[in-house]
Amino acid sequence: MVPFATPSKAQPYDLMGERAVLAALADAGLEYPQIQQAFAGYVYGDSTCGQAVLYRVGMTGIPVVNVNNNCSTGSSALWLARQVVESGAADCVLALGFEQMQRGALKAHWDDRPSPFDTFDSAAAKARAQDAEVPFAPRYFGGAGAAYADRHGTAPETFARISVKSRKHAANNPYAVFRDPVTVEEVLASPHIYGPLTRLQCCPPTCGAAAAIVTSADFAAKHDLDGSVAIAAQAMTTDYPSTFTDQDLTKVVGYDMSKAAADQVYEAAGVDPRDLRVVELHDCFTTNELLTYEALGLAPEGGAEQFIVDGDNTYGGRVVTNPSGGLLSKGHPLGATGLAQCAELVWQLRGQAEQRQVEDVTLALQHNIGLGGAAVVTLYQKVD
Repeated sequence: MVPFATPSKAQPYDLMGERAVLAALADAGLEYPQIQQAFAGYVYGDSTCGQAVLYRVGMTGIPVVNVNNNCSTGSSALWLARQVVESGAADCVLALGFEQMQRGALKAHWDDRPSPFDTFDSAAAKARAQDAEVPFAPRYFGGAGAAYADRHGTAPETFARISVKSRKHAANNPYAVFRDPVTVEEVLASPHIYGPLTRLQCCPPTCGAAAAIVTSADFAAKHDLDGSVAIAAQAMTTDYPSTFTDQDLTKVVGYDMSKAAADQVYEAAGVDPRDLRVVELHDCFTTNELLTYEALGLAPEGGAEQFIVDGDNTYGGRVVTNPSGGLLSKGHPLGATGLAQCAELVWQLRGQAEQRQVEDVTLALQHNIGLGGAAVVTLYQKVD
C-alpha cells in the first residue's frame, strides 16, 4: 500500500494505484506479465479507471474487471481474486483498490434516478427519528450507536475510548493519516455530529491505494515465492430481510450480514473467535467498531463496553483490534480500505509490522463492510 493522505495532499488515483501495484509486485518478487487477471476496486470514478491505473504498469492484454461495492470494494476485489484462483481458472491474480476522494461527507452523485439507499432511509426512519440535515453515513451509524446505548446503557466515554485507542495504534503506522494522540476529553469535546458521535469519532475522507497478489500454492512453490500466509477461509454476505423489517438501526448498518459472514468463516476454518489475537475491522465510526466486536464474536452480546473498559481490544489485552489505526486514524479511501487491511494482517503474520507487531500471531481476521450492502470477512493463517 501507499501512505494514505487527505484529499488536499494526495496524488491522483492513477499514480497512487500504480505505486501500490509496483509495491505488491516487488514484495512478491514477480513481474507484471506474470499476472493473469486483475480486479480493480474504486467507488468514485468513471468507468475503466482500473485500466487507467494498470496501463501505467503494463499492457499485457489480461482481463481487468472494475469493482464497486461501496466501502467493501477492496475486499470484494480480493474475494473475486481468491475465487478465481481457488477455482483453478488462474494461478496468479491481482486485487487492487484505490480512491481519490473529495473533501466532506459521503454523498450521492446521481439525483436523476432511484437511489440504492431509498430502502435504507425508509428502514432507518422507521427505527429511529432522523435528522435529514445530517449526512446519511453518520446518521445511520450514529443512530445505531444510540440504539445500542439505549439497550445496554453504554456511556459516551466508552465510544470515545475507541478513538483514543485508534490514535495510539496509528502513532506507530507510517501509512496512517492521523498519528497524534487524543484524550477521551478531547474526543468528547470535538463538534457533535449525531447520536454519540463527535467529529473525532468519524473516519476522514482519504485518498490512497493498496494491492495484493493471490496465487495458488503450486504457483508459489514453482516460482519460489513467499507462501507463508494463506487465506484459510473467506465469506461475503449481503443484507437479509432483517435489515429492513426489524426496525433496528444496528441491523440497518450491517450487523446481521457481518455476523453471518464471520460465522461462515469460523465454521469453514474450524476456528473459534477466542483463538484470534489480531483483527482489522471496519471502524468507519466508533459506534461501528463497538457493534462489530459483538458481530464477530469477540465480545458477547451486550459485552462490548466491558471488553473496551478492560482493554481487551488493544496490546496487552485479548485481541488487538486495528493495530494499523483502522479507518478512524489510518484513513478510509473506500476502494483501498479492504486491501490495506489485508496488507496490515499479512505483515502481522509475517512478523513485519515493526512497532505494531502483535506477539504470537498465527491467525488474523479481516472485516470490511459496505452499506447497500456487502460484508466480507477473511481469515488469514500463517503457513509453516
